[in-house]
Amino acid sequence: MPFRKGKPEKASVLGEELVFCQNPKLGVLSPTPKSMSPKEGFGFTVLVSIQPGCSSCLYWGISRVALSLARGLGACGPQLANSPTVIVMVGLPARGKTYISKKLTRYLNWIGVPTKVFNVGEYRREAVKHYSSYDFFRPDNEEAMKVRRQCAMAALRDVKLYLTEEAGQIAVFDATNTTRERRGMILNFAKENGFKVFFIESVCNDPNVVATNVMEVKLSSPDYRDCNSTDAMEDFMKRINCYQASYQPLDPDDFDRELSLIKVIDVGRRFLVNRVQDHIQSRIVYYLMNIHVQPRTIYLCRHGESEFNLKGRIGGDSGLSNRGKKFAVALNKFVEEQNLKDLKIWTSQLKRTIQTAEALQLPYEQWKALNEIDAGVCEEMTYEEIRDQHPEEFALRDQDKYYYRYPSGESYQDLVQRLEPVIMELERQENVLVICHQAVMRCLLAYFLDKSADEMPYLKCPLHTVLKLTPVAYGCRVESISLNIEAVNTHRDRPEEAKKGPNPLMRRNSVTPLASPEPTKKPRINSFEEHVAVSSALPGCVPQEVPTQMPGQNMNNSQKPS
Repeated sequence: MPFRKGKPEKASVLGEELVFCQNPKLGVLSPTPKSMSPKEGFGFTVLVSIQPGCSSCLYWGISRVALSLARGLGACGPQLANSPTVIVMVGLPARGKTYISKKLTRYLNWIGVPTKVFNVGEYRREAVKHYSSYDFFRPDNEEAMKVRRQCAMAALRDVKLYLTEEAGQIAVFDATNTTRERRGMILNFAKENGFKVFFIESVCNDPNVVATNVMEVKLSSPDYRDCNSTDAMEDFMKRINCYQASYQPLDPDDFDRELSLIKVIDVGRRFLVNRVQDHIQSRIVYYLMNIHVQPRTIYLCRHGESEFNLKGRIGGDSGLSNRGKKFAVALNKFVEEQNLKDLKIWTSQLKRTIQTAEALQLPYEQWKALNEIDAGVCEEMTYEEIRDQHPEEFALRDQDKYYYRYPSGESYQDLVQRLEPVIMELERQENVLVICHQAVMRCLLAYFLDKSADEMPYLKCPLHTVLKLTPVAYGCRVESISLNIEAVNTHRDRPEEAKKGPNPLMRRNSVTPLASPEPTKKPRINSFEEHVAVSSALPGCVPQEVPTQMPGQNMNNSQKPS
């Protein structure tokens, strides 16, 4: 994290006054007790990335340092004001819990809150090397029940590790959690570790919605690979019945009246909210009340090539070049060919996006939030001019493009905050075409494709190309469509200097490793009995071997639904 000149920050931890000063060799802040010299210290270094001038970053950074120092001194970790949160999913199978978990996690990470999903179904597949039939989920199958409890405990251990050792702030515990006994166990776990708990229950009584979810998602899970779809559907419905027999819904009117929770009823037709207690819980509720599962398509494109694009100048409010005008005509033809019902068109308030939209001869809406990133004192300059006239700023931006803020301008981090209302409205809409700018398009694309803050500023969004985004079960399918109108290339690759070494990636409120050595992988489940009592295999199904090695944090494998 690059630093500007400023006064050292101070904090008090365990009675010791700590002076946070820049370590010139490490380029980070290192805490040193006032009574010790920097050379003595505690025998370890705490790395904290703090955005200059950002009070929230300083607060979160010092809190993490306090926790690390307390552990280094052999003391119990202090109860931090910013206690991590465990989101507990509740509901019968095929009610969209994993869909909500993944989508919510993507949103929270995008706005800068480090979040991770812990899917108990993955732990179960590791513990049980093959799935035979729904008998495994019968409440009277004691050995299987024991394995399932052990899987839940293993997942909770990883939740604790993530929230206390890996700088996580929110863990999503994705499982059915249909009994008060199981939820009570989770509440006790959270209380012992000082975590907040927020319940999300997905309730769906529409048999058509449940059947569609089973067919589109559950039958493609590892449990039913190479199985006959009819038999697999029958088995999964019997699995649901096993849970139904002991299902105890959340009861905010009586038994669960003290819990913080939201009930999502019939895929968002109704909501019931109880005791929302902090800012992040309110944001979660607002987000869940805006998403929907209706089929739709989102199109993202930049304006046509502008006069400033031709000159290599950034920002400004220039009009379209001749090639940019040709793109606008080609975009009109493309939109007509898509034959989309009730297509909404959004633009920024800058001339080049408005001129592009005018060629479509359709109503459009202008959003100030979609304006290009504000380059401040560097507006309307070329990169060569910035390098010559502001060499320090040029170097700082290359070092950390996401967090760097132009003097009197914006950073990508600022842009994400500005675009959050746009994301909320996009989630509410159906078919939308967004005509915007390079940095804006990168931020929007990073949300839909679940890209990190480090990747975001380097996503390729060429001129005269439309990106077609189609939301699917647990993600988003993207198709790049070039309209074959020549344009300049405005993309700048990541500088080689910025690629070197494991830099800390800070998400506004914590430190998240951007590139760390691959950890030694070890099984999440250590000692489960192999002789689990199950019935004979489901007809038409081949028992599936489940890898003993689970996808780690740095692996690309996405988690499957439970």
